[in-house]
Amino acid sequence: MDYNTAQERVGQLKKFYKNLMWFGIVAGIIFFKDVFKNGHINLSLFNGSVILVIWGIILTVKAVKLFLLDAEWENNIIEKEMRKGKKNIDF
Repeated sequence: MDYNTAQERVGQLKKFYKNLMWFGIVAGIIFFKDVFKNGHINLSLFNGSVILVIWGIILTVKAVKLFLLDAEWENNIIEKEMRKGKKNIDF
């Protein structure tokens, strides 16, 4: 991995962890507000819980792209595809 790629990955990791931190803060505020106000957690659209579900799905997709489908995975797939394309030479 060259310096530019590493720097870009660190930037992506920083953004992801910052988003994750804000998600945790907002989720905590919403859930604790619901618990103290109603005595239970209400999953209606207007109190923000559905927004947290959508935000959580987006964070999950970003995490998969960042940690599972990274440049190393892409390079491995490219190498496998290149090996498939090689034809045997008959002498």
